[in-house]
This record gives sequence, C-alpha cells and structure tokens, in this order.
Amino acid sequence: MAIFELLANCYGSRHWWPADTQFEVCAGAILTQNTAWGNVEKALLQLQTAGLLSAEGLRDVGQERLELLIRPAGFFRVKSRRLKAFVEWFHARFDGDFQRMFAGDWHQLRDDLLAVHGIGPETCDAILLYAGGKPSFVVDSYTRRLFHRLGYLRESAGYDETQRMFMENLPPDAVLFNEYHALIVEQCKLFCRKKPRCSACPLAGQCFFTKT
Repeated sequence: MAIFELLANCYGSRHWWPADTQFEVCAGAILTQNTAWGNVEKALLQLQTAGLLSAEGLRDVGQERLELLIRPAGFFRVKSRRLKAFVEWFHARFDGDFQRMFAGDWHQLRDDLLAVHGIGPETCDAILLYAGGKPSFVVDSYTRRLFHRLGYLRESAGYDETQRMFMENLPPDAVLFNEYHALIVEQCKLFCRKKPRCSACPLAGQCFFTKT
C-alpha cells in the first residue's frame, strides 16, 4: 500500500480502462495481446464505425471482414479467431448477457474463461476486473519488472506468483486493483523502462535496483 500511495500521489487517478461498454473492455483485452494500446484503439474504432462493436456484431460478421477491421491490432487472423471463440462462448453460456455472466462466483468464472480459446491469465483478469468489477489483480510485464526492481519479486517470477503477492497483501477491492494496475503502467512508461530513468523516479528511495 505504501508503493500505491506514492504512485497515486505522483500521478493521480488514472480512470482506466478506457471503454464505453463491458463488451468493448472484453474485445480490447483480447486485441491488446502483444501490441500497443494505440493500435488496439484503431481496431476498436474501425469495429465501432462498422457498427460491429458488440457481441452480436462479432458473432455475425464474417471472418475475413473481421480480420480486415482489426488488422491495426496485429496478429489479426489469430485475434479474429479468439474474438469469435469468446463471443460464441459468451452466447452459449450466458445468452450474451453480462449481468448473468458476472452474477455468480467469479473464481469459477475465471476458471471457465481460462478454458476459452485464446484467453490467458492477463486477458481473463482484465475482463474480470475492468468489465465485471471483480477483485482479480491484473499482472503484466510492467508489474513484474517494477516489483522485481523494487525487491519484492524474483526476476523469474511468473504470473501466478506475481498475482498472489498482490492478492495476499491487499484488500480485495476492485477499485484499488484497477487504480494500482493503471499506476504501475504509468510508472513503467515514464520511469521504470527497460532502460530505466532512475534519477527522477518517484520510487527511487524505495527501489532495490537503484542501490545495486
């Protein structure tokens, strides 16, 4: 929590995830795999302009047209199949209803989502947290890099180990998890880069990396 407070005082509220609907969150979580968010925004805009940024729209659109529309996000053939797999599962299990999807035990929902083609842990937790408001902490490469340098994680720490560190040491609060992840992203974009900018870093006094 001390790290969170330092980051929050430095950057303020980040108001993440940037989406207008729950489905846009889900689509964005799939499209952002292995690409920059700016490219995802282009793909989402093309889907929206075509009137297809919905579970029904992506269920009914042809594969080739979908590939063309999401091309800016990269890996468009793979991602089109993953989007299709998600919407097919969403309609089969919950009749396309997010209220039904998020009504039950979110731990079971997490297991079910991870069984959907193309939904890995980071994508799954982004859907749970940002679309469903469930307290499932999202981990990415920024998270592992920052907390390894701060001395909290081994460099080889995987997703589950990293997530467990947060889940066991923070209250299960979706709003907190949302803000914390967004603050980590901001910190790593500005200071804790692959080649870090340590001199002006707001966490320099807490950082193991700067002392080695």
